[in-house]
Amino acid sequence: MSRSPAGRGRPRDQRSGAAIIEAAAELVVESGYAAMSIGAVAARAGVGKDTIYRRWSGKPELVYEAVFTTADTADLPDTGTLEGDLAAVVQSLVEEFSTPAAAAALPGLLADFAATPELRGTIRSRFLQPAKQRLIAVFDRAAQRGETGADLPVDLVLDTLAGAVFFHLGIIGERPRPDLARRIAAMAAKGIEAR
Repeated sequence: MSRSPAGRGRPRDQRSGAAIIEAAAELVVESGYAAMSIGAVAARAGVGKDTIYRRWSGKPELVYEAVFTTADTADLPDTGTLEGDLAAVVQSLVEEFSTPAAAAALPGLLADFAATPELRGTIRSRFLQPAKQRLIAVFDRAAQRGETGADLPVDLVLDTLAGAVFFHLGIIGERPRPDLARRIAAMAAKGIEAR
């Protein structure tokens, strides 16, 4: 039996990664996106700047992961209906976009995304695509229950759900009504139901 070669360098310390993420989320709220620096994050997390740059390309990628990936790691909903599952997915997005960190980070991140096409590609491949892949199970279960057709454009549905939340909370700045997630999910489920 052959062994695969060991990775180069020291293995990543998961505690330092968590400390970096926590420090970034706190600092973006305290000082704002523009004033937050990698140096300040490193000092608060108790790590060197090199440790941060080994994991993230810079501030935008770090802030995105610290602020906008909690919904991506939440338990997959399984309520027994597509509408119920979508409501749970949308509710996690509503909660994520309603945080003080999201409000503080979003304008600066949008400006950085507009100015840097490579950053958009990194965010898409590193965070968005894996999150979408994870949610395919929700739509597979719905198809098995006969709630949707097999040719459902899952990427477009997920973009629509996230886009509704993003526009309502991030652009318009509305405070979410308690039934916002349920209402968005009901509209989406009706639009994609099997006919």
